[in-house]
Amino acid sequence: MSFTEQHPEFLKAAGGPDWLGELRNAGIARFAELGFPTTRDEDWRFTDVSPIRQTAFTPAVPAGADVAGLLQGSGGSDWPGHHLVFVDGVFTPDQSAIGALPAGVRLGGLADILAATPELLQPHLGTGAAVNGNPFTALNTGFIRDGAAIFLGDDIDERVTVNLWYVSTGATANAVTQPRTLIVVGRNGNFTVTENYVGPGDACYLTNAVTEIILAENAVIDHTKMQLESETAYHIAAMHVHAARDSRFKSHAITTGGAITRNTIKAQLDDENIECTLNGLYLGHGRQLVDNHTCIEHAHPNCNSSEIYKGILDDKARGVFNGRIHVRQDAQKTDALQTNRALLLSDDARVNTKPELEIHADDVRCTHGATVGQLDEAGLFYLRSRGIDAETARGILTYAFACEAVTDIESQPVRDTIEQLLIGRYRQL
Repeated sequence: MSFTEQHPEFLKAAGGPDWLGELRNAGIARFAELGFPTTRDEDWRFTDVSPIRQTAFTPAVPAGADVAGLLQGSGGSDWPGHHLVFVDGVFTPDQSAIGALPAGVRLGGLADILAATPELLQPHLGTGAAVNGNPFTALNTGFIRDGAAIFLGDDIDERVTVNLWYVSTGATANAVTQPRTLIVVGRNGNFTVTENYVGPGDACYLTNAVTEIILAENAVIDHTKMQLESETAYHIAAMHVHAARDSRFKSHAITTGGAITRNTIKAQLDDENIECTLNGLYLGHGRQLVDNHTCIEHAHPNCNSSEIYKGILDDKARGVFNGRIHVRQDAQKTDALQTNRALLLSDDARVNTKPELEIHADDVRCTHGATVGQLDEAGLFYLRSRGIDAETARGILTYAFACEAVTDIESQPVRDTIEQLLIGRYRQL
C-alpha cells in the first residue's frame, strides 16, 4: 500500500488529541498533493529518489530486539549524559539511561508525553517544520507518533547533555520509521545533544526524520548528528531551527551511511545578536549519494553565521551541497561565511556544489567559496620523501582533511569517536 493508503489505519491506531489529528491530516494531504520529488524539481535535480518511490515500504514493527551491540559498535554508548534509545521508531525505556534531571527539565518519548501532557507539545509541534515545501517533511508530519521530546525551562543553571539513539534493526523487510524530535530550550538554557542514527550493515529500510529545535533568548545549543546507518538504507532528514535574541546554535552533521542520504537544515535567525554555526562532514564510497541542503535566514541586524561543509568521495560516490544564505533588507551588520570543500579520491566520484547568497541589505559582510579537488601532490611527495609508503600517505592526508571539519565539536568523547571512525576508514588507503 502507498503511504496515503496506510494513513487511515495509522490514525486509528495512533490516536491522540484533535489538534494532532488535524496536523497529521494536513501533513498527509500536502504529501498527496506534492508527491515524491523528481529531478525536475530544482531542490532535487541532483538527487533521484526513484528507488524510494519504487519500494513498497511498510511501517516498522518493533521486535523488542536488544540493540546494545549496535550502540556499542557506534562508539557512543559511554558518552556522558542521558541516553534515550528508540528501536524501530519507538522509545524503549529499558534500554535507555536517564539519570537525575534538574528541576524544570522534561525529556522522554514523544508518544508518552503526548499521552500524559499533550498541552506541553501543542504550542511547538509542527510550528517550525512547515509542511508546504518538503514532501518528506509533510509525510513525516502525517505519521507523527514517537520520537524524542525535550524541554528545558528558563534559567536552568547547569548544562544538560542528552544523547538520542534512533536504531533500525532491519527486522521488518523494507521498513520505514518516521521519528519526530522536538527540542525546546528556555531562556538562558545551555544544552548539548547528539542525534544518532544506526542500523545493521546489510538491511534495506527508510528513515524519514524531522527535528524541530526552538531556542529562547540567550539559550545555547550544541548539536551533533551522526548518521551511521546501513549503506543499503535510505535516510531523509530535515532539521528546522528557530533562534531568538542573543542565542547561539552550533550544529555538526557527520554522514557515513545510506545508499541515498538527504539532509536539509533550515535556520531562522529571528532577532538580533544571534550566532549560528552549521558544520558538516560527509563520506561516500561505492555508489552512495549524499545530499546536503542548508539555508540560513538572516531576518534581523547584528547576527553572525558560519558554515563549513567538507566531503570525501571515492569510487562512484556522488555528493551534493546546496548552501543558501538569505539576508533580508532589515538585517544590517550581518556577518555570514560559507565554505564547501570536496575531496575526490577517484576519477569516477563527483560532486555538485551550489553556494547561494541572496542579500537585500547594504551594510553586510558575506562570503562564500567552494572547491573540488584531489589530494595535494606536493603533500604526497613530502610524505613519500620521509619514507612513508603511498597508501599510508594518502590516508594521512585524507584523515587530516576530514579532521578539520570536526575540531570545533565541543564534546571531547564525541570528537574522539568521530576521529576513530575516520582512522578506521582511511588508514588503509
